[in-house]
Amino acid sequence: MKRLSSALIASLLLAGSAQAQDWGNGAERRQNNQEVRQDKRELRDDRRDVAELEQVLARFDQAWSRQNEREMSSVESRLRELLRQELAESRAELEKDKNEVRRSNREVRRDRNWGRRGADDRRDRRDDVKDARVEVATLRTRLAIARELDWVMGQRNYGDLQRQRNLIAQLVDIARQEVRQTKQELREDRQERREDRRENRREASQRW
Repeated sequence: MKRLSSALIASLLLAGSAQAQDWGNGAERRQNNQEVRQDKRELRDDRRDVAELEQVLARFDQAWSRQNEREMSSVESRLRELLRQELAESRAELEKDKNEVRRSNREVRRDRNWGRRGADDRRDRRDDVKDARVEVATLRTRLAIARELDWVMGQRNYGDLQRQRNLIAQLVDIARQEVRQTKQELREDRQERREDRRENRREASQRW
């Protein structure tokens, strides 16, 4: 009877441990899947931003060549609107990157506490920190462009028009760079998801 009770207790403890592990793995899988879905949405948004800024640049060139004041004013109004959206998106992206850095720090601490090597998590943290730094630089650049555009918008001399065109072209380049960065993040998150799956399978086999 005692042997049966001991076996039953051991079985329940083992099952509880497995359920706790499965719960943790499930939470991690959901997080990874959510990040991949979010990357895909951001990639669509980034591509849309590029197309809209390219359209503004084309309209600017056309209005300038025709010396069309009404169209130029419309272009500048649209540019202000897009720039406000870009700044808001940059701030939101920076906040997301900061949250990912905090999550990566928790994962690295968890690995240390449980005696795991955690090389993948440390690498993910380095990537997250790099992404946050890039976003900080991007936001600062956009803010500087916004300030300079405020000075030259509405001016119609050659120098100010050329400067405004150069600033719009810089915004296009930044948007294209963000498309490339989001593609890279999508690849990294997909790789992280594959690595987590392999690690979960390896831990499951060791447990049994």
